[in-house]
Amino acid sequence: MADKHIVFITGANSGIGYEAVKAYMGSSTAYHIFVGCRTLEKSKEAIASITKEVPSSKDTLEPIALELESDESIDQAYEAIAAKVDRIDTLVNNAGAAFDTHNFANDLPNIRSIFNKAYDVNVTGTHVVTAKFVPLLIKSSSPRLIFITSGLSTLTAHSKSFYPPWAPKPQAGWPKENVAANLGYKSSKTALNMVMLNWHWLLHEDGVKTFCISPGFLATNLGGMPEKLKELGAGEPSVGGQFIRAVTEGERDEDAGKVVSSGGVQDW
Repeated sequence: MADKHIVFITGANSGIGYEAVKAYMGSSTAYHIFVGCRTLEKSKEAIASITKEVPSSKDTLEPIALELESDESIDQAYEAIAAKVDRIDTLVNNAGAAFDTHNFANDLPNIRSIFNKAYDVNVTGTHVVTAKFVPLLIKSSSPRLIFITSGLSTLTAHSKSFYPPWAPKPQAGWPKENVAANLGYKSSKTALNMVMLNWHWLLHEDGVKTFCISPGFLATNLGGMPEKLKELGAGEPSVGGQFIRAVTEGERDEDAGKVVSSGGVQDW
C-alpha cells in the first residue's frame, strides 16, 4: 500500500462521492481508497457496485462506516483506518445533506431543526472529522485536504440578486410561497468555506494544500429531486467526481486556500 495514493472520502455511496471513487479508479495513479458511508453495509454495497462498473482497476477499495453526527462513529472510523495505514494522502470531506424543503413557507415552523441539522452535518461534523484525521494527513509527503462546498455558498452572488438565477423570485406579501430559499443549506456551506480557510492557515506550514471545491450545478440526490434539477440544466454527478480527482492529482494546486470551480475561482 505504500506505493499507492491513500484517500479517505466521506459520503461515497451516492452522487458526487460515488462518482469520485469511480474517477479515481480510472486514473493512471494507483489509489487505495477508504470508502466512507453512514453504515458499513452501504459502503460495502457501494464498493460492489463500483467494482462492477470499473472491473479492471488496479486500485483497492476498503469499507468504512462514518456518521457525521456521531463523535463515536468518527472515532471508530479513525481507529479502523489508523490500524491499517500510517498516513492519508488526501482527505475528501464530501458527505453533506440538505434539510430545507422546496418551499420556504413550509420551512418556517422547522427553522431551528433545519439549521441545527444542516450545521451539525455540513459544518460541525466535517470539522470534527478533519480534526480527527489531521495527524494522519500531515504524515503524507504531498497532503491535500478537500471540502465539498456549493455554488450556493457565495456571498458575492447573493449580495447582487436573489440566488441562484433560476430560482423563482420572491413577490410581495407573506408568507413567501413557491420560493425555494434553501437557507439552511446555503448558510451551512458558507460556514464551511470559513472552516476551510481556517484549516488552510492552520496546516499551511505542514505543507497541506487545502481547498473548497464547488462542483457546479449537478443533478445529485442531495435535495431529493435529481430529475427536476436535470430539467433546470443540471449536469451529471460524474463531472464533480472527475473534478475531485483533478484537484487530488494537483491540477489546481496554485489555488490552494480558495473555493475552486471548473471555471476558475468562485467568489466568496
